[in-house]
Amino acid sequence: MKDYPQIERNYARARDLMARNGNPTQWGSTFPRAEVVKDDIANHRTMLLVDTVGGHERILAQFAVCPGIDPTYVKINGAWLDNDSYVTIHRIASSGLVRHAARDCVEWCLKHYGNVRVDTHPNNKAMQHVLETCGFARCGLIQLLDRDEDTTRIAYQRHEW
Repeated sequence: MKDYPQIERNYARARDLMARNGNPTQWGSTFPRAEVVKDDIANHRTMLLVDTVGGHERILAQFAVCPGIDPTYVKINGAWLDNDSYVTIHRIASSGLVRHAARDCVEWCLKHYGNVRVDTHPNNKAMQHVLETCGFARCGLIQLLDRDEDTTRIAYQRHEW
């Protein structure tokens, strides 16, 4: 929890960056909600990409790794690569201190888990680029279950065989 204030600043930065780059609705002004972020931390789903400069640790990016079946992914307009066990990456945000931090988070997840699913908003061209350059397959479209509008997301998967 000591990192929570910086995590929140990174999410605020990500919301602003998405809005400035033509994607104002994916996270709007409130996502991810504080209770979700705190729950991720409490349940050890939050991962931090860090480095050390001048003896001080810096958070470069953060994301949530969610094991088990993601209810949002049960129904897909398309097809997943397989039905094997997987983890889902959610809520990636960078501090902006270094380039390619999101890619580094995704690659870490692939290295440690092997079978990874993730989704992003159709307007989030930056994340689509990261996923596609990391070798993810575009599997179809899913619908978020926790929203009433703007629910369509592009679903991706990569399975290191």
